[in-house]
Amino acid sequence: MANCRTYWHNGRTGTTGITGLTKNMEEISFSSQLLQYAITGVTIGSIYAMVAIGFNIIYNVTEAINFAQGEFVMLGGLVMVFLRVAVNIPVIFSLPLTIMLVTMVGILLDRLAIKPLSKPSVLAMVIATIGASFFIRGAAMMLWGKNPFDLPPFSGRNPISFLGAVVQPQGLWVVGFLLVVVVVLTLFFDRTILGKALRACAVNPSASSLVGINVKHMVLVSFALSAAIGALGGIVITPISLMEYDRGAMLAVKGFSACVLGGIGSFPGAVTGGLLIGLIESLGAGLVSSGYKDVFALLLLLFVLFVRPSGLLGNAEVSKIRKF
Repeated sequence: MANCRTYWHNGRTGTTGITGLTKNMEEISFSSQLLQYAITGVTIGSIYAMVAIGFNIIYNVTEAINFAQGEFVMLGGLVMVFLRVAVNIPVIFSLPLTIMLVTMVGILLDRLAIKPLSKPSVLAMVIATIGASFFIRGAAMMLWGKNPFDLPPFSGRNPISFLGAVVQPQGLWVVGFLLVVVVVLTLFFDRTILGKALRACAVNPSASSLVGINVKHMVLVSFALSAAIGALGGIVITPISLMEYDRGAMLAVKGFSACVLGGIGSFPGAVTGGLLIGLIESLGAGLVSSGYKDVFALLLLLFVLFVRPSGLLGNAEVSKIRKF
């Protein structure tokens, strides 16, 4: 296994490398297999959770779904590939630079697609983000082409043996960055004036405007913040899954599913939903068939929504459509 690496491409898990690949899952115990599937599921689910958090940040301020969120993830991976591989900038510099560049794309999305709308409804903002998603995807195809790109992992490809399972070092980075995002966002929303202003806009934008909060400025901040988190997700997953111009659409679907499963607007729900979908997909692909892994996640989503329409950790109160 020393020369092989696990990958996840277009929702499929597998391995690539030389003969180390041929280690069959039947050669290890069933408990070790379950642990291996769980590790893979947590890794994939962490990316879904980051995408879902990005959805929630914008939803909480605008009550609109940003369908360009997956494109932020895609741009994060491809820009990082360009800076790290083509320009050969060290990770310690290329990572924050990539996040800054994608954050600028998020700001431009708000300035060029959302702000020009005169008193936009939620539907108008959703349509604007869909159009922006197609534009970003087309621009990425022209700049990078249609081939998938690889990114060197942050700490090598040598796997770590753990209780009969194999842990890829990059997977630890994925989970670690998710924890960092959760901690930083918690401190940001609880301890900073800007974070409290965003929370106020999420509760009541009209009252927030009356007390002097610039709601449109908060919308700009929400787009910038969600773009930064999406970029980080794309950076950490690219060494595992590769990245290409059209990957964002599928990640957006999975991230939105995680949002709905955990409870749209709930940050703990986004993390819970993302991890659950990742685990269900991985266990379903490993124990049953990889062809049905999306079906298992969909059945779980439908069951939860049937029992609890607001999601696992969502608020059942239905708020009115907001206008800005």
